[in-house]
Amino acid sequence: MACQEAEDEAARLKQKAEELRQQIRNMEASLGNERRNRQPAPTPTQSAVGVQADENVSLQGKRVVLVVGANGRLGSMVCRHLLRNNPNTEVVACVHVVGENSSRGYGRLSYEVGAEDGVGSIGAAWSEERTATFTYSDEMKDYNLQNLRVVEAELLDPLQCATITEGVDCVIWCATDFNGNRPRAVSGLNVAFLFRAVADPLKGRVEIEGLRNILGGLKQNKRDASGALDAVLGKTSLSSTSSFSKNDPVDVVLVSAAPEAFQDFETPFGTFNGLKREGEELLKNEFPSLSYSILQMSKYEDNFVQESLDILTEESSDSNSEDAVRRRINRRDAARAAVDALTNKEGKGKTLQVWTAIR
Repeated sequence: MACQEAEDEAARLKQKAEELRQQIRNMEASLGNERRNRQPAPTPTQSAVGVQADENVSLQGKRVVLVVGANGRLGSMVCRHLLRNNPNTEVVACVHVVGENSSRGYGRLSYEVGAEDGVGSIGAAWSEERTATFTYSDEMKDYNLQNLRVVEAELLDPLQCATITEGVDCVIWCATDFNGNRPRAVSGLNVAFLFRAVADPLKGRVEIEGLRNILGGLKQNKRDASGALDAVLGKTSLSSTSSFSKNDPVDVVLVSAAPEAFQDFETPFGTFNGLKREGEELLKNEFPSLSYSILQMSKYEDNFVQESLDILTEESSDSNSEDAVRRRINRRDAARAAVDALTNKEGKGKTLQVWTAIR
């Protein structure tokens, strides 16, 4: 009798949960149209399609995209967007390792990609089935989690960076040493970061040395792949520049910060804005063989800026808008912009300021 009542109660709760899920789906569908209708039209000097994918450039076919900083708020959303919108793409999620606490940040990535979804069941203590089970639900088949590979790396170690870039076609760089405009060791009083900074203050900066290590690994990987292809085709290394299609996606999408997004902050290694600009110049000047798109994101605002708005862009060199300091973007839209930049011809070789709203 007690078992039957427990089963009836479980069935009732399951039905109620499904009704709530359907209500949420209906609300999201209605809000999506409302959000798009609220967005003002872009001015003539701005582009509402600046980072939309080009139909002639594609991630179709087996592509391998490395997301650096995948355990961050933006990086985890980039992984989610890649997996759910590019089912043939393998996503390599690079997460930071700090000593023995290497699971730091995995929870955010796991949540965003949906690895924690599913159906759980716990047998009653008085029943014969006193076991707990967890199974994936049918809805999870579209999450494409089979295409996700998580790797740990210390970005300041060139050898580790060379290893994780093997076989990679593209890189989306979301890693940063900053929380807002302040170093994470200061803003979060993170013991692991503080220890690393004190133990080896000259070790380097993720924004510069870490970026250089990843780009160096990617460049070498592409050179090796080109040489192998030329060997198969019987070409010499001098012709390797023609070995790949012009419709290949961009090699590197560097997510940076707009100059007006935050007030500057002085660190022992340089100012916040100075480090961001130095990283951008590093990509352009030290790695001319890599195609790129630099996205200077406006200030992130997830609470008061809706998602699914039109993405607005403006070339950084042309930016003199008085509204620049008031530009905002939801991180989910920023993640969408970063993924779309891989296949956007218009943004190739450019530095773009990106936002969705003025606040």
